[in-house]
Amino acid sequence: MDTDSKRRRNQGEEHSLTRLESLPSEIIIDILPRLPLSSLVQFGYVCPSWRVLARNHLDVLHSSKTAANLGLILHCDHPIKNELYFVDYPSYYDGKKIAQKKINKPFCASMPEFEVVGSFDGLLCLADAVSNSAPYIYNPFTRDYIELPRTIQYPNQHKYVVFGFGYNPLTEVYKVVKITYYTNTTGFKDSRIHFWRSPQLSDVQIFSTGRPIWRSIGSASHYLDPSPAQTLVNGRLHWATWNPLRERYGGQLVSFDLHDEKFREVPSPTPNFGYKRCHQALVVRGCLAAVGICRRSAGLRRNGQLDIWVMKMYGAKESWVKEWSIGSRIPQALEQKIDGNNNNQYWKISKIAEKAREAYIRVLNISESGHILLEYQGRDLALYDPTTGNFTELEFEGMPAWFQTVVHLGRLDEVDTIFNR
Repeated sequence: MDTDSKRRRNQGEEHSLTRLESLPSEIIIDILPRLPLSSLVQFGYVCPSWRVLARNHLDVLHSSKTAANLGLILHCDHPIKNELYFVDYPSYYDGKKIAQKKINKPFCASMPEFEVVGSFDGLLCLADAVSNSAPYIYNPFTRDYIELPRTIQYPNQHKYVVFGFGYNPLTEVYKVVKITYYTNTTGFKDSRIHFWRSPQLSDVQIFSTGRPIWRSIGSASHYLDPSPAQTLVNGRLHWATWNPLRERYGGQLVSFDLHDEKFREVPSPTPNFGYKRCHQALVVRGCLAAVGICRRSAGLRRNGQLDIWVMKMYGAKESWVKEWSIGSRIPQALEQKIDGNNNNQYWKISKIAEKAREAYIRVLNISESGHILLEYQGRDLALYDPTTGNFTELEFEGMPAWFQTVVHLGRLDEVDTIFNR
């Protein structure tokens, strides 16, 4: 490009920018709530003043606990856990394929394969998929990150690691929780079987902002589900319990108080909840919710009914209310993938799902309109409308074959600004 062409292009950009900045602020403020999260992020990179507006708008969404402007982070789960994608939250679906955007990973040289082990306040908590070493705190929209100090390791022992990531509102401190279950498996032919059947040891380590070290606070009271869907309500992280030997959920919710750093069992919804497997916790309109699976049906094609219970008053057993029931279903697209492939790459669905099918159906979010977003088998997403009982399967452009979904509300603040404030 010659000098005159560059000058004309720069003059055009400056003119366009001037026109954008000259819009009345009330018009801009009216536009912002109508933008999906991806457009809002792009809006913030137009110019410094627009970035301030976009950042302030996202801060309002966080403080008001609104479900607007949510996004979905999809982590590629096969064959290598090294890609992140972003899509806008599908509050409605018009049948067209949803566009995805690949997320830049500036840490990939030092951590080529990773797990998404938590999402909170616009930040992702990542851990090395191979070593489960020191986590990274990463903002996918500003593309900056920090690496936390290394934790205590157990190199000669079989390990099972669970992470938690949240915020203590009483002390205004972020905390990362790392729970390591381990045992010495030296000399055993099948270390995995021995690990689950032998008496277990565990170590709970905490990293708090303002104290750049990991502290060991003792052992864990339960086996906890390692999925990144741990739920923060009332200053406490929540997990479902997990029975690794039987590859199924244990039917109990356990909390970890980020203030006093104690584990506690959460009261079950009703005495009848025992026949359902409580396999997930989530937040519904600021309240703790539990997802249970009815085990009355058998077989891969007849997954049990999903029941969603909401605790209206935190800690009060009698305040549990069953809000939704979702009928047994496997998405048609997923059935076609199972039926149309006879090779071994589908063993994860055809074999494990027969034993623990509830582990592969996750409730991701319940929108203000009442639509429920579901993830099936790490392969498909669907919207469920409780008023009609209809399921709408979502189609994406260029998505990975296997993925894990995290609901994410983005921020335009740098990690140091949020995590170390």
